[in-house]
Amino acid sequence: MVDHETNLKNAVEIQKNLINEINELNNTLSLKKELAIKYQGVIEYLTGSGFTLPESEENPTETVQTDVVEE
Repeated sequence: MVDHETNLKNAVEIQKNLINEINELNNTLSLKKELAIKYQGVIEYLTGSGFTLPESEENPTETVQTDVVEE
């Protein structure tokens, strides 16, 4: 006979763990976005002040997608 109560307890526990992991990842993502924005400001300040990289070191700046799905 299948123990549905045990299956339900396991499913709830797994879901709780996944939600905790998602929350941790969202926090990390927010911190990384903040750092990326700060570094973008530094880059804009330095390039606006006339500083440039040698031709071989220049990399085009990529746009970061900031849309996050919230619960």
